[in-house]
Amino acid sequence: MNLVPMEGGWKTPGVEDFRFDGNYGIDWLTKPAIQAILAAIIVIGFWLWASSGLKVKPTKKQVVMERAYEFVRNSIARDTLGRDYRKFLPYLLALFSFILINNWFGELFFSMFPTFSNIGYAYGLAIVTFLVYVGAGIAKHGLGGYLKHSLMPPGVPWWIMPLIIPLEFLSNFITRPLTLSMRLFANLFAGHLVIMLFVVGGAFLLTYPDNLFFNVSGALSLVFSFALLGLELFIGALQAYVFTVLTAQYVSSSIADEH
Repeated sequence: MNLVPMEGGWKTPGVEDFRFDGNYGIDWLTKPAIQAILAAIIVIGFWLWASSGLKVKPTKKQVVMERAYEFVRNSIARDTLGRDYRKFLPYLLALFSFILINNWFGELFFSMFPTFSNIGYAYGLAIVTFLVYVGAGIAKHGLGGYLKHSLMPPGVPWWIMPLIIPLEFLSNFITRPLTLSMRLFANLFAGHLVIMLFVVGGAFLLTYPDNLFFNVSGALSLVFSFALLGLELFIGALQAYVFTVLTAQYVSSSIADEH
């Protein structure tokens, strides 16, 4: 990513700054792909380390790790899924951790790019969640029972079903994964683009010759970009939470008993 203004003037950050070439002669091994692989390794390693050497009288490390675990277990899984939460807790915990790390890559100076600001990775994660909640529904109700459960709400008159069924199909099988991915992508993309604008624009104005107003404005822009980095840390955590909560809600609706 080119964060230095090109010689000869200002270059506005844009979509092209979110495109990367492959590495080591492998076209698909782009910077976002490397980050996604690294995040998966970090998640696995972190929770293996966190779950090792547990004691009845917890150490400081164990207390911190348990608080992180209990946040996902109590605030997301158990509150949303009820008694069935244990079956899906490992996925929800891994999902939250994976999204959080990839989002926070955008605030680390060695990476400075949130993985899910590349929409393909947001789509991929939404597809995995789609398969989880559809698979959970089929496992609970059977294929026919799940389709009936998803497409034919109880209590709706038969004569209105031709209108309801397409709407329910659109909602459950198209809109849910699409909005999941677009919400995650749009927030990360927009936030990173704004930071790029302040950093690149600030650097350009700071080095602008013979114009004190531009130089001061550029310095303020660079200082403000650090505040934006702090805001993006919060947004990255919030989006990880929202994605995980919605996943739990979709699973809950798929496995709910008919009334």
